[in-house]
Amino acid sequence: MELTHRFVTANGVRMHVAEQGAGYPVIFCHGFPHTWFIWHHQLAAVAAAGYRAIAPDLRGYGQTDAPADIDSYTNRAVIGDLLALLDDIGAEQAVFVGLDFGAALVWELALRAPERVRGVIVLNNPFAPRPPRAPSQLWAKAAARHFLHLHYFQQPGVADAELAARPRDFLARVYYSLSADYHYLDTWQFPAEGTGYLDVLPEAPPLPWRWLTEAEFDTLAAEFERTGFTGGLNWYRALDRNWELAADYADASVTVPAYFVYGDHDPDMEGFSGRDPLATLRASVPDLRAVTEIADAGHLVQLERAGEVGALLTAHLRELVTDTSEVPA
Repeated sequence: MELTHRFVTANGVRMHVAEQGAGYPVIFCHGFPHTWFIWHHQLAAVAAAGYRAIAPDLRGYGQTDAPADIDSYTNRAVIGDLLALLDDIGAEQAVFVGLDFGAALVWELALRAPERVRGVIVLNNPFAPRPPRAPSQLWAKAAARHFLHLHYFQQPGVADAELAARPRDFLARVYYSLSADYHYLDTWQFPAEGTGYLDVLPEAPPLPWRWLTEAEFDTLAAEFERTGFTGGLNWYRALDRNWELAADYADASVTVPAYFVYGDHDPDMEGFSGRDPLATLRASVPDLRAVTEIADAGHLVQLERAGEVGALLTAHLRELVTDTSEVPA
């Protein structure tokens, strides 16, 4: 049950991986601004239930390589990392768990390589079909009315410098603002012109919080103090390229077994996923087996309600993998 760390070199990058437990593989994919550590509660819970819990630092984050080229951060490129990780552990399939960018990643993995996916468990970011226009066009239109981080992050070097100058302050503010303790869409009250991200984010209360200890925050912050944020920001800058590369999947459905979990105060569900995200999800994912809303939780639901999320994951895994000792070959 000990948590271990190692590196996998494949698909052109050296990837840091945290692992705990033994049995059927369950691969956790984080978002921005996170590292593998955002899943540490769930790694322990899933390992205790008899599975091999695996959480990589995705490319651009933590101890994993951060290529300079924006095209290196497309979903197609990072899916290559995940498939290489499967090959490294000798598994034909795994269950994939995703949040934020990690959610979009595992949804697209299920489209591109369904034969490698036993099932997906996605937090807060529902599947939606490819939009008719490039994402940056939609963000520019919104940014004409109010500040929008998606638009602000597009210019290389701008947000990078702002956030790297005050990494701990930024992380505390953004984690707090995305939680159920704040209403993230209040950041839309600010104009886009001449505004930085720290100008719109609220002051964070002193740690510890009810769902985040000082030690946990220090672990997350230390990595970004060392690396900066450019690797993570490049995922935003690759979103138009993702849109181009997904043209062949514009009308595709996700056919693998899927489970969806979301916080009742999640800002993505409120403001970034369309007018009726659950209806769209159900229409596009025919083998959607359960949708669970978790009360008093925001975008960091796996930290805010760690026990509930761990219990849900293990329940869903028991449905997907009846023999926990099974290792797909």
